Amino acid sequence: MVPQWIIEKKRDGNALTPEELQYFIEGYTNGDIPDYQMAAMAMAIYFQGMSLAETATLTELMMNSGDLVDTSAITLPKVDKHSTGGVGDKVSLLLAPLMACCGTAVPMISGRGLGITGGTLDKLESIPGFRVDLSEREFVAVLQECGCAMIGQTGQLAPADKKLYALRDVTGTVPSIPLITASIMSKKLAEGIDGLVMDVKWGKGAFMKTYEDAQELARTIVHVGTRMGKGMAALITDMNQPLGLSAGNSVEVIESMEALQGRGAPDLMEVTLELCAQMLLLMKQADSREAALAQLQQQIDSGAAFARFKQMVQLQGGDPAALDDYARLPTASMQEPFPAPESGVVQEVSAEAVGRAVVVLGGGRAKTDDRVDHGVGITNLCKVGAAVEKDQPLLTLHANSEDRLAEAKRLLADAVVIGDAPVKPDPLIKEIIKPEQDK
Repeated sequence: MVPQWIIEKKRDGNALTPEELQYFIEGYTNGDIPDYQMAAMAMAIYFQGMSLAETATLTELMMNSGDLVDTSAITLPKVDKHSTGGVGDKVSLLLAPLMACCGTAVPMISGRGLGITGGTLDKLESIPGFRVDLSEREFVAVLQECGCAMIGQTGQLAPADKKLYALRDVTGTVPSIPLITASIMSKKLAEGIDGLVMDVKWGKGAFMKTYEDAQELARTIVHVGTRMGKGMAALITDMNQPLGLSAGNSVEVIESMEALQGRGAPDLMEVTLELCAQMLLLMKQADSREAALAQLQQQIDSGAAFARFKQMVQLQGGDPAALDDYARLPTASMQEPFPAPESGVVQEVSAEAVGRAVVVLGGGRAKTDDRVDHGVGITNLCKVGAAVEKDQPLLTLHANSEDRLAEAKRLLADAVVIGDAPVKPDPLIKEIIKPEQDK
C-alpha cells in the first residue's frame, strides 16, 4: 500500500477498507508513516468524515495499538462512565463509589484538565497522598478489594491515540466526530469493561457547542460501542452553566464528599443518579429505572457510598481523614465574594467564563506541563433562576495571588447576567440515547 493513495482516497470522500486503516494506524504508531502524512489523513477525515463502520474499525485498531488492561480476575460486571468534559463536573467522584456499592466494578481511567475543562486526576491529587499512577497489578487489586479504582492513562494504553491526539491538537483537526469517537472509545474499551455510559455535554462550557453536534457524537459513540459488543447508553446534558456549586480541585472534592453524604446540589445529583441508573440497567443490576434510583439513594442515605470512597482513597495511598476534616486539603489564602451589581433574577451563568476564571486563578492549565494549584477555585456559585439582591455574593473566589484574583474578577465581570424576568432553566438532561435510537 502507498500512504498518499490512501490519503487521496479519503480526501475524495471514499470509504477506507479495514486493511487500509490498519496499514495507516499501525504504520503511524510504529513510525513508518510520518506526522505529515498522518496530519493530511486527519484533515481528510475532518472534511470528509467516516462511515460508522470505518469509525468502529478505527476505534478497534487504536484500542489494540498497545496494552489492554486484564480485568478477567474481576467477576463483577465491569462498567464505566465517560464525560466529554465541562466546568464543575465532579460526577466521577460520586459515581464510582455509588456503583461499587451496587454490585458492579468501576475500572476508571481518567484524564487531567486542559483549558477550561477540569480533570478528575487533578481533583483526586488534591487529596494528600492519593496515587493516580498505580501499576496494572495494583489497579486490579484495588478493584477487587473495593470495586472502584481511579487512575491515569498508562504509557502503553492506546498509544496510537496518544500520538494522534497530540498531532490533531496542533493541526486544527480536533473537532472531528469520527476522530473524537475513536479517541474516547479506544481508551475506555482498553479497560476491559462490559459497558459504558457517556455524558455528552453541550453548550458554552462544553466542547460540543450545539445540541445537534452533541447528539451526533452521542449516537456515533453508542453505535461504535454496541458494534464492539459493549452495553452502551449516552446522556446529552447541558453545560451552559457550571454543574454543581463549585469549580476547581479541592473545592470540588469537598462538594463531592458533601454530596456523598446526602447534601449534594440538585443538578449534580440529577446527572450523577441518572448516569448510575442507566449503568445499573445496562448491567442488569436493576429491573427498572425507579428501582435503580431507589437503590442508589439507599447507598447515600446509609453512608455506604461515602465509606466506599474513603476505602478507595486509603487503598490508593491517600489520607481518608482529609475527607472528614477539610482543613487537611489544600486551601487558598484569600477568599473573596463576588457581589451582584444589581437586584433581579439570574438569567445566565457562563460556564465558559467560570472555567476561564479557574484557569487564571491557577486551578487549570494553559499548557499541558503547567502546575496546578489545587487550593484555588470558585464556590457558592449562583444558579440560573435564582433571585438575588444587589451586593449579594454571586460566588466566592479562592485565590493565592492578588494579580490572579484581579484577572479572574475581570473575566467574571459579565459571567452572570441578571434581569427582571423570571426564568426557568433548560432541562439538564436533554436526551438519553440507547442502541435502538442510534440508527
